[in-house]
Amino acid sequence: MASVAKIARRTFLIGAAAIAGGVAVGYYYYRKPYPNPLEGDLAADEATFNPYVKIGADNTITIIAPRAEMGQGISTTLAAMVAEELDVGLGQVKVDHGPASYAYYNSAILEEGGPFAFFDESMTAEIVRAGMGVVGKFLALQGTGGSASTRDGFDKMRQAGAAARQMLIAAAAQKLGIAAADLETANGSILHKASGKSLTYGAVAATAATMAPPAEIRLKDKADWKLLGKPQKRIDMPAKVTGAPIFGIDVTLPDMLYGTVKMSPRFWAKPIKADFSNAEKMPGVIKIVQIDTNYGHGFGIIAENTWAAFKAAEAIDTEWADPEYPLDSAGISEVLKQALGTKGSVMRDDGDVDTAFADAPREKIVEADYAVPYLAHATMEPMNATARLKDGVLDIWCGNQAPTLVRQLCANAVGIEQDKVSVHTTFLGGGFGRRVEVDYALCAALMAKETAGRPVKVIWTREEDMRHDAYRPASVGKFQARLGNDGMPIAIDMTIASPSMIASTLRRLFPSISPLGPDKSIVDGAHNQPYTIPNYRVTGVAAPVSIPVGSWRSVGSSINGFFHEGFLDEIAVAGKTDPIELRKKLMAAYPAAVKVVEKVAEMAKWGEALPAGKAKGIAFTLSFGSWVGEIVQVAETPAGIRIEKVWIAADVGTALDPDIIEAQLISAAIYGLSAAMGQEITFVDGMVEQSNFHDYDAMRISQCPAFEVAILENFHKMGGVGEVGTPPAAPALANAIFALTGKRIRTLPLSKELTFA
Repeated sequence: MASVAKIARRTFLIGAAAIAGGVAVGYYYYRKPYPNPLEGDLAADEATFNPYVKIGADNTITIIAPRAEMGQGISTTLAAMVAEELDVGLGQVKVDHGPASYAYYNSAILEEGGPFAFFDESMTAEIVRAGMGVVGKFLALQGTGGSASTRDGFDKMRQAGAAARQMLIAAAAQKLGIAAADLETANGSILHKASGKSLTYGAVAATAATMAPPAEIRLKDKADWKLLGKPQKRIDMPAKVTGAPIFGIDVTLPDMLYGTVKMSPRFWAKPIKADFSNAEKMPGVIKIVQIDTNYGHGFGIIAENTWAAFKAAEAIDTEWADPEYPLDSAGISEVLKQALGTKGSVMRDDGDVDTAFADAPREKIVEADYAVPYLAHATMEPMNATARLKDGVLDIWCGNQAPTLVRQLCANAVGIEQDKVSVHTTFLGGGFGRRVEVDYALCAALMAKETAGRPVKVIWTREEDMRHDAYRPASVGKFQARLGNDGMPIAIDMTIASPSMIASTLRRLFPSISPLGPDKSIVDGAHNQPYTIPNYRVTGVAAPVSIPVGSWRSVGSSINGFFHEGFLDEIAVAGKTDPIELRKKLMAAYPAAVKVVEKVAEMAKWGEALPAGKAKGIAFTLSFGSWVGEIVQVAETPAGIRIEKVWIAADVGTALDPDIIEAQLISAAIYGLSAAMGQEITFVDGMVEQSNFHDYDAMRISQCPAFEVAILENFHKMGGVGEVGTPPAAPALANAIFALTGKRIRTLPLSKELTFA
């Protein structure tokens, strides 16, 4: 990238300087580790070495994998990082999520938060990344998101395993009277081959834990890896295939009550009047309480069973105030379109775009308007949490993506200190960013104040869940390109308008904090792509619509992947250039990108003639550090368009578990294709229209295409995995449909204009 917007660059340079100054003053505090949360909850025969490892005298080894397991396999990969350096197999260890603790902060989730592309390794970009990493340490957010878990854990969790191993060896050397250099480890034991003597880790764990951690931690070379880089059996699968009670919705406690919520169907609106008389008379209903949080207003129903709570919620007769946003989707769309004409934040500004367009012949101009709707997360497990407030101590059981946020906000809600809150993180029946929010936990905590110490399990109905999300924002874009005589773009001007995810999230989680600088997520997936175009401008505009929006799988890249790659396909068609060749030429400065495009084209046999009624489309997106190309093949059938096959090539830098990576690429592509085919959240009278899977459906098994995946490791930095297959899916499908039908569809979902078989 030749340059970054001056305003954005200035904002982050000032921020980096402030960060650097703060580190200079507080270097000791930055370097000082957070306390090990395992130390206060050890069994009598257990020892802990750091926040990630504890070992019992019976040689039971427990590894803490402190990121939310929501089906993406992260607990397996994180545990493998520790086990690799500890010299044990995954079959020898127990894996636990662990407590909410600042020790498990995720700094990688912030490191790419500046206005710099992943491939920009200029001094300025690296200074800002380092500064954002420091901010991550100070903020200490224990969060799962941004496809950052493996990148964040790669060093710290391997070091945790290696440090524990070195301490165990030192303790064994002391006990055996043998030099540490003469000992080796294997499968949870320390061995002295010359004498045949050996000790289990458990036999020396207590002594080892009292020793000072090694000053120098030695990590294995990649060539010596036994677990990492190879497929592993998923540690979460046995419980899932046997139906074990592992999800938040499964929690069962003695003397438990049950509940649900009925929140305002108009976001932020308060009840004008409410009649509880019919609901309170229903069998099993114990109490109805008012709920007011930063997420909105409504009521909690506490009952002897979930069904009674559900029926009572239906029986509450309420009139709600008007919303603060337009009443319907047409009004919302108009606000977004008007925002396109206002001043935004220029996030990429290469060359001189205005001059490049000033003398452009009309026939060399390509123009298009794109739009995408609001989207729900639609997790299979609806929102739920169980809470117990007893003797001034709050326990919360729930699947969540941010345990320290749950702890902090729930403590504030019930008026106790954070150290009086224990968050028990269960497996998640889907997250996709939805469980970064804490509304479900807040409701349960507030309802637990009303149950005299009895635990209450609060389950949202599917309808309540669908209509009270922090949605993927609706967005519109205006795009213009000037072509040269060779059909290649000389200039591109992109303006994208969307409600700000950052501002919306802060309103819910930290309303006292005002957002600073531009919201990069509005243009993510457009301003930071590895295309070299002489004149290239990308502008983001924060549209004033206050419907709650937040992180949705691949965040802004889910929007701008469709915009950017759909428009690029239009440029290829207008310039009579093959879409693969166009991308290879524009990304020639970035070999990793070119190799991905070449690989996916080779896999799909791009260029070979297809039978009549079939066509292919290509899209490429760099997101969360991974370079991903997807080709979709579609066919025309009597029942509608059939998606036959999808090819995916992804360069993730370092592939830690190929099977999990492949599964996640396919999963993310299906998620993106589902949204592209038929999903949208619409509004009437200020309320969400959709309520369940009958009117917000996902791709069904019978519609699912065949997949072929190639995993590459060409780039020198590790990328993420869980989200990166989503952004190219929609544009590749739309581009394939154009190639098949000649119809360019610029607004999602595609089902508004065609039928899928």
